[in-house]
Amino acid sequence: MAYYRKYHNRKVEVDGIRFDSVREAARWKLLRELEDAGEIVGLQRQVKYTLIPSQEVHGKVVEKPCKYIADFVYTDRKTGKTVVEDAKGYKTKDFIIKRKLMLWRFGIQIQEV
Repeated sequence: MAYYRKYHNRKVEVDGIRFDSVREAARWKLLRELEDAGEIVGLQRQVKYTLIPSQEVHGKVVEKPCKYIADFVYTDRKTGKTVVEDAKGYKTKDFIIKRKLMLWRFGIQIQEV
């Protein structure tokens, strides 16, 4: 079943998992194959990172936390490095800011696929 959204992506379901786009579903299939082949390990979906924690004034939350949800996170077996991927068809201003915050806060460069 397909659904149409703001950035012209279609939600799709693969292996009982709902993805936000065809691009994301295709990347999941490829990453699963790489994991099965032993090239990557620890493949995860929708991993949350808190970029800026919630802000409080006098014990009251005045700003909610700023979070980034990575499409995929895994470890490259050859290098041992953690890889964070985002299947992007369109770079929003929010994404660009969050990409910069990920690098500043965690030292992680998001790979856009």
